[in-house]
Amino acid sequence: MARSRNEIIEIFLKLDELEEPGDLIARAAARLAIRPEDVAAVRLIKRSLDARKGRPLGWQLRVEVDIGSAREQEAPRKSPPPHAAAGRRVVIAGSGPAGTFAALWLAEAGAHVTVVERGKAVQPRRHDLAQLVRRGELDEDSNYCFGEGGAGTFSDGKLYTRVKDREGVAEVLRILVDHGAEPDIRVDSRPHVGSNKLPLILQGLRARLEGLGVEYRWSDALEDFSVDAAGRIGAARLRSGAELSCDALVLATGHSARAVYELCDARGVALVAKPFAVGTRLEHPQPLIDRIQYGRDFGHPRLPAAFYHVTANVPAGGRERGVYSFCMCPGGWIVDSSTEPGRLATNGMSLKRRDSPYANAAMVVTVEPEDCAAFARRPGDPLAGIAFQRHWEERAYVAGGGGFVAVAQRLDDFLAARATTVAGRSSYRPRVTGGTLDGTLPPFVLEALRRAVPAMDKTMRGFHTAEAQFVGIETRTSAPVRIVRDDATLASPSHPGLYPAAEGAGYAGGIVSAALDGLRVARAIVG
Repeated sequence: MARSRNEIIEIFLKLDELEEPGDLIARAAARLAIRPEDVAAVRLIKRSLDARKGRPLGWQLRVEVDIGSAREQEAPRKSPPPHAAAGRRVVIAGSGPAGTFAALWLAEAGAHVTVVERGKAVQPRRHDLAQLVRRGELDEDSNYCFGEGGAGTFSDGKLYTRVKDREGVAEVLRILVDHGAEPDIRVDSRPHVGSNKLPLILQGLRARLEGLGVEYRWSDALEDFSVDAAGRIGAARLRSGAELSCDALVLATGHSARAVYELCDARGVALVAKPFAVGTRLEHPQPLIDRIQYGRDFGHPRLPAAFYHVTANVPAGGRERGVYSFCMCPGGWIVDSSTEPGRLATNGMSLKRRDSPYANAAMVVTVEPEDCAAFARRPGDPLAGIAFQRHWEERAYVAGGGGFVAVAQRLDDFLAARATTVAGRSSYRPRVTGGTLDGTLPPFVLEALRRAVPAMDKTMRGFHTAEAQFVGIETRTSAPVRIVRDDATLASPSHPGLYPAAEGAGYAGGIVSAALDGLRVARAIVG
């Protein structure tokens, strides 16, 4: 019998080779030069598709091998100590990943938690999205950005993150699997739930939270808050007129809750402007992207819809600018992520199957606070970036002729600075119309995109094609404002008891990182 030990190794599988336990044991044994009977267990840690040029295309597996005897599995991260927060009253503004995961941890710790949400629960929210998609009728409180689960609910459910907290990421993914997500998200290198699956998971999480005593207030936005004699948060005031006493108020409202930024600014909460990015959605036929990325293996039945990521640094507007693809959606749709009448913004999404005939990605350009100076109400105005976003969203809405119709400009026409007369077919609804992006985006953004696309085509041959087109504008890649918080306490330095959280506060950038930040804030509240 071999001496008991544990090894982590890499195994490569060709496209036609199946990932079966018996086969993995044999491969692991051969790789480690031991007998198959000495392998007690093989556990898959990570799976990624290796599509690098000049190499065989297949699956790269990272596996953990127990030799001699099976190693006892590490226990998952522990729940909070029972009653650690007993008697604490916490109001959480926002039911996205940060708000939901903060509520879960706090409720398990014994706190009395109320989640307030300006939007609706997932099922009635679907009806409002249908009205927007079919008729161009926007509900300002219930749309792709506002409602249960936040902006990620109906815009893809991507779980990929660059966060280095492996234990924390594993905790978030475990909780999602416990509530209905497919177990593969725990090992896939680019995990993805899908916009058709995530609503069911959210309903399961809500049922658990309600079982723990969490109260939800739908369609009742945070309007104001009060402070006590010591300057601490004392209550949250809602649109309905309700006033909820609280020891802590968590702002987990997402990057599109502009009314919350305005409230914070009016109440003297510490805010700073931060860089963000704006641009447009680029749409290709998905088979074209598959052919570029997979080469001679294009069409293999085991290959998923292909992903891409492209970047370039180019001079534009008097400085070097970063241009990059963002939120790439293989086999996806472009959606209307507008939240205000007369202002158009777009985003992307995919279902779990990723079976749309289109691929889309935001192509965006970095915007610095100084680029927004013309929109400032006063020197150092932290909300200048919001005014900047609104200005270009209004221009995009007018350019489409109203009704949330988006301008579509073929890539060839864009690079030649000429209008598109007849738009190509698109996944965007309610519809697209031919035109030009000139006048709908800042000149430096247009200049940067025109310089970047030829450079991107050199690294991804075929990227610049007559079949591609830009659709609408993308302005909501991240928050243009940071709600300042203390690094140690995670509370606002200007308003004790106020806890800015996640993407809307400028501290996260996706579902998993937002959920992790919500957990961090919950632990900080308990202390």
